[in-house]
Amino acid sequence: MTNTLQSLYASVFQPELLKEIEEIGIEKKVKAGEELIQNGDYVRSMPLLIEGALKISRIDENGNELLLYFLEKGETCAMTLSCCVSHHKSEINAVAETDSTLIMIPIQKMEEWSSTYKSWRNFVFESYHNRLMEVLQAIDNIAFSKLDERLLHYLAEKKKIANSNTLHLTHQEIATDLHSSRVVISRLLKKLENQNRLKFNEIILN
Repeated sequence: MTNTLQSLYASVFQPELLKEIEEIGIEKKVKAGEELIQNGDYVRSMPLLIEGALKISRIDENGNELLLYFLEKGETCAMTLSCCVSHHKSEINAVAETDSTLIMIPIQKMEEWSSTYKSWRNFVFESYHNRLMEVLQAIDNIAFSKLDERLLHYLAEKKKIANSNTLHLTHQEIATDLHSSRVVISRLLKKLENQNRLKFNEIILN
């Protein structure tokens, strides 16, 4: 864990803070598809993602899901931060997109470090900013982008996270993440394939 923390955060956190993270952080491993946080949970610790990727989404009372953003290594979830600090229930779901490793930071340390370490405060503020920009991007995509453009952006994100040209996804999984129907997604995928913008066996983005 020490080497991984150093490689990800040596340029972000002070050496003293890195040492504290190593001492009190709890390593947590989750398998792809495993749920880390559910809507309505109380969040008692903040995750630092050191390997893998998480999918952050909103689920309404009818079970409809809306993808907000993906978290990758070196990042944390601003909504989790907010719930920890305010002692509110989570309003998001977090699911492991790939096998992932996290360092869980207890809530009391988050508050202590905010007054002790400038690098921690900067990290928290930057995380809030980055996640807010991603949520705004998600809103813009829904409000202003055509579904085929949203689909291509989604596939590009998936390709980046998987670090592979081959994506193993069902049409229903894509439809759920994009808050659409399987029939519409299937039709769009076929259209994009006919335009040589993707293949069903390999993602080609241009």
